[in-house]
Amino acid sequence: MEEQHRKKLLVLYASQTGNALDAAERIAREAERRSCPLTLLSLDQYQPSMLPHEEAVIFVVSTTGQGDTPDSMKVFWKYLLQRSLSQHWLKGTLYAVFGLGDSSYQKYNFVAKKLDKRLMDLGGTAIIERGLGDDQHPSGYEGSLDPWMSSLWGMLNIIKPEFFPNGPDVVIQDKVLIDQPKVQITYHNIENVDSSFSTASDLTNLDIQIGSARSMHPGKLSSDKCRPDCFLKMVRNLPLTRPNGGKDVRHFEFESVSNAIEYDTGDVLEILPGQVSASVDAFIRRCNLDPDSLITVNPRQMDGCTDSNSRVPVKLRTFVEFTMDIASASPRRYFFEVMSFFATAEHERERLQYFASPEGRDDLYQYNQKERRTVLEVLEDFSSVQMPFEWLVQLVPPLKRRAFSISSSHLAHPNQVHLTVDVVSWTTPYKKKKKGLCSSWLAALDPQDVTYIPSWIHKGGLPTPPPSLPLVLVGPGTGCAPFRGFVEERALQSETNSVAPIIFFFGCRNEDIDFLYRDFWFSHSQNNGVLSEAKGGGFYVAFSRDQPQKVYVQHKMREQSQRIWNLLAQGAAIYIAGSSTKMPADVTSAFEDIVSKENEVSREDAARWIRSLEKHGRFHVEAWS
Repeated sequence: MEEQHRKKLLVLYASQTGNALDAAERIAREAERRSCPLTLLSLDQYQPSMLPHEEAVIFVVSTTGQGDTPDSMKVFWKYLLQRSLSQHWLKGTLYAVFGLGDSSYQKYNFVAKKLDKRLMDLGGTAIIERGLGDDQHPSGYEGSLDPWMSSLWGMLNIIKPEFFPNGPDVVIQDKVLIDQPKVQITYHNIENVDSSFSTASDLTNLDIQIGSARSMHPGKLSSDKCRPDCFLKMVRNLPLTRPNGGKDVRHFEFESVSNAIEYDTGDVLEILPGQVSASVDAFIRRCNLDPDSLITVNPRQMDGCTDSNSRVPVKLRTFVEFTMDIASASPRRYFFEVMSFFATAEHERERLQYFASPEGRDDLYQYNQKERRTVLEVLEDFSSVQMPFEWLVQLVPPLKRRAFSISSSHLAHPNQVHLTVDVVSWTTPYKKKKKGLCSSWLAALDPQDVTYIPSWIHKGGLPTPPPSLPLVLVGPGTGCAPFRGFVEERALQSETNSVAPIIFFFGCRNEDIDFLYRDFWFSHSQNNGVLSEAKGGGFYVAFSRDQPQKVYVQHKMREQSQRIWNLLAQGAAIYIAGSSTKMPADVTSAFEDIVSKENEVSREDAARWIRSLEKHGRFHVEAWS
C-alpha cells in the first residue's frame, strides 16, 4: 500500500528530432536504477494545469530552427504564458530544466532558457541550475548531461529523500532492468493476415506498409504523420556545379504520382530516404532474422498484455527498411551498454562496458560519433553480440525524414516540386569515405526509372511573402533554394499586377564552379525583371575564392548599404537562408551596421531596430547544419 502512495518524479520532454526523447529516457533509466518511481511523458501528453500538484518535474527540451519550441511543446508553452497565472502558481513545485541545442546557432538553447525563466517567474523552485547540452561538444549533449544528472540526484536526495529509499548512489544491477525491452513483437501466421494487401495497387500497398511500419516504431514522435502526403517520382536530375570542383549540388524536379501537390513558396519538402538493399540484407543476415516473417510491434504493457489486433502486420524486412537507420546514423551510448549483456566474447564485453562507462565516454566518441560509425558497422565489429530483435527495434536510431527547402513556385509548376540539394560526402578521421544517406540516394536516381519517393510537405521558417511586400533576400550556397521559388512566383505575378521589388544577395566559392542558377538570376535582373535595379531591386554576388581576400555576402551588402536601407524604410522584410554556422550571425551584424550608418543611430539602437523587425514578422531565418 505504501508503495502505491509513493510520490513520483515526473520527466517531461519536448523533442523535434528525437534527441530530447533520448536524453529524457536516459534520465528515466538512471532514476529507475536508483529505485526512484517516475512517470515519463511527452509535453503534448501532459495536462499543464496539473503542474502545481507535482512534487518534482524534470523538463528536457530541445531548441529548433531559430530559437523555436518543438511542435509538441507549443500548447504547453502557450498555457504557461497566460497572464492569469500568478507569480505563486508553482509555489512548492520543484523543477529542473535540461536543454538540447547547438552553439553554432545564434539562439543557442533558447527554449530551455526561456522555460527556466518562466517556471521561476511562476514561483517554481529550481532543484539545480539548468543544464545545457551542446551538439558542438566532443561528446554531444552527453558531455553536459552526465555531470548535470549527478548533481540532480545529489540535490534531489537532500530535498526529497523519499525518492531514493537507498540513497542516490545505490544503483540496481542492470541485469534486472535489461531483461525487458520497451517493445514486444508479435509474429503472425500469413493465413490470418488481411488479404487486401495482395489486391491493392503497388502505390496503395506501399502507402499502407510505410504508414503501418512507421506508426509501430517506438521512436515515432507523437506529432509525426506516418503515412506520406504524396508519392513523387523524379523527372529531372541536373548537376548545378562543375565536375571535380569539390562540390556536387543538384537540381531535382519531381512530379506527383499520387494526389495533387499543394504548397506555398517557403514551404519544406520532407523525404523518407531509401536504404541500400544490400545494407538491409546484410543487417538481417548479421542479426539472424527472417526477412519474410510478418510482425506487429507494440509497446510492452506492464501486465504483459499487448493490443496487437489494431495494427497491420508488415514483413520484418519492410519494417527494417522503412523505420530503422542501419547504415547511416550512429547508435547512442545505451546501444553499447545493452550490447555488452549479449556479448559472448569476454574481450568484446569488456570493451563495450568500458564504452558505456563515464570513463570511456571520450573514447566512445572517437570510435563512434567522430568516425560516424553505423549500426551495421558496430555490429560487425562486435561479432559475438547477438541481440534480440526487440532490443534492436528499440535501440537502432529511427530512420528520419530529411527536410529540404522547396526551390520552385507552385504557380509556375502546378504539378511539380523542385529541390536544390548539396550531395553530401566526406572522409572520416580514419580515411573512410562516407555519403549522406538521402542526398546520395536522390543523386543516384535515374529519371527514366520509376522510383516512388515518400514525401511530406509542411511549413518552414520562411512565410510566403505577399506580392506587395518589398524583400531583401540573403541566400549563399543552397540557401538560394527558397528564393528561387520567391523570384519565380513574383515574376509570374508581375505579368498581371504591380509587385514590390526584390534585392537578392547570393554567395558561392567560384564563379566558374558553383554559381548556382546563374542564368536564372541574370534573366530576372535584366530587362525590367523583378531583380532589376530599374525596378528598385538588385542581384549581387559574392565569390569568396576568386580573389586573394575572401569576399562574402555581408561585404556585398555593405556595398549596397543605401539601397538596402531605402527598401527597409519602405517596409521591406528580410529573409536569410543557408548554413547555420557563422553566416546568419554575420549577416545580421551587417544589417545592424547598415541601419546604424544609414539611419545615423548607435549600434545598440540598430540592433534593437532589427529585433523589432523580427517581432513584427519582417525578419526571418531558415538555417541548417
